[in-house]
Amino acid sequence: MTGGVAAARAVDVWKSYGTGEAAVTALAGVSAEFERGRFTAIMGPSGSGKSTLMHCLAGLDAIDTGEVWIGDTRVDGLRDRGLTDLRRRHVGFIFQQFNLLPTLTAAENITLPMAIGGQKVDQTWFDAVVEAVGLRDRLGHRPTQLSGGQQQRVACARALVSRPDVVFADEPTGNLDSRSGAEVLGFLRRSVRDFGQTIVMVTHDPVAASCADRVVFLADGRIVRELHAPTADAVLETMKHLDGGERLVVA
Repeated sequence: MTGGVAAARAVDVWKSYGTGEAAVTALAGVSAEFERGRFTAIMGPSGSGKSTLMHCLAGLDAIDTGEVWIGDTRVDGLRDRGLTDLRRRHVGFIFQQFNLLPTLTAAENITLPMAIGGQKVDQTWFDAVVEAVGLRDRLGHRPTQLSGGQQQRVACARALVSRPDVVFADEPTGNLDSRSGAEVLGFLRRSVRDFGQTIVMVTHDPVAASCADRVVFLADGRIVRELHAPTADAVLETMKHLDGGERLVVA
């Protein structure tokens, strides 16, 4: 994939659920680019379309019209096999619920997607990721033997070990206490700074969003504001005044 291409982008994306009078428009002509090596947070009120946007970008949900790209690959034109291959090789996921297999050790959970895809683990890179998340002495432990923060760090390592073009994180600190959440956010921030990783994170937490390089705000299925180099106070203030009728403001 060429260096000048955004890690992920949406072009005039529309997405609705239901039909007729029961239809709900989740995304209404969203266009956005997510630069390589940058950390972007997506925020908005409940029902604003933020999770739908992330799911569509990741190829987890089909769009109605528009275009979705990962690098120079058009996602919305792929069939099931192509989508599976794209998600396995080019996309990493971090979910609120960790999604670890209880019968596997931390090390086995980290390398599971690569094992399923028949990919060889780069041991040097594996060691670097494990060191970055601080799990060297926990690799032989199963999820039930780990704290919530440690389990989420395993999930973070799993997302990065295949060197994806972009990692999508859906409320990654939602089930964590403040200390564990800060550890996970610190790792995500370092993965961008030290590894050049691209992170796109959906969150409702202004503190979490302040760790990002940019915050994109949605309301009523549209991008209505952006903040660059955000602070928690600026994010909170923006959320307080957010409504679907505002035009895009870049700060």
